Amino acid sequence: MGTLRDLQYALQEKIEELRQRDALIDELELELDQKDELIQKLQNELDKYRSVIRPATQQAQKQSASTLQGEPRTKRQAISAEPTAFDIQDLSHVTLPFYPKSPQSKDLIKEAILDNDFMKNLELSQIQEIVDCMYPVEYGKDSCIIKEGDVGSLVYVMEDGKVEVTKEGVKLCTMGPGKVFGELAILYNCTRTATVKTLVNVKLWAIDRQCFQTIMMRTGLIKHTEYMEFLKSVPTFQSLPEEILSKLADVLEESLHQI
Repeated sequence: MGTLRDLQYALQEKIEELRQRDALIDELELELDQKDELIQKLQNELDKYRSVIRPATQQAQKQSASTLQGEPRTKRQAISAEPTAFDIQDLSHVTLPFYPKSPQSKDLIKEAILDNDFMKNLELSQIQEIVDCMYPVEYGKDSCIIKEGDVGSLVYVMEDGKVEVTKEGVKLCTMGPGKVFGELAILYNCTRTATVKTLVNVKLWAIDRQCFQTIMMRTGLIKHTEYMEFLKSVPTFQSLPEEILSKLADVLEESLHQI
């Protein structure tokens, strides 16, 4: 086994290799950026289609789409700056709303999110905050909740009732309790892709885009800070500059192992 100095020397060599590769990767990313723009346009069209497709065919289409499109590429940053204390402090001062709910309502919202293709991969802590922040909304029969083409900023989970989904005047499906709809409004910058009208009196839970994004940003910044503190506590990494530690924190993943 090598000495600590040998390990530090080997680590410095790897870091130098990464820096040399950065120059080549930067050139490749210029070309990838153009392709990303086209992919994003196609992805938005696919998202709009999947948001209104019949529930009975969602699983089959999800498998097909995953095979064709794969995971979205995460754009690399040559040097990523550590989130400052001001950023985290600023978000920590934001008081998120809290609306009390019965255990049954909490479970319904959580299960609806976990069943949704676009939101099921959120962390459980994020889902819990979303559940806490959702507020009650009620609509009478024959009311229009979402109108195709409008700019939307709310996502809904239905607790009670039934709605009809139409696109360009054509009925697509009906939805009942335990379903998420309108999620593209907080995930993508696009207009409503379909019209949703009530068939009976309905009870919904809603959350707005700003609240949702605050939850996502705060979670990411807090986790990044925790990773930075951990890396700084490792003797081998203490001599590394902040930007290198920040890059390591960006790609650090948690893994649980039983001993």
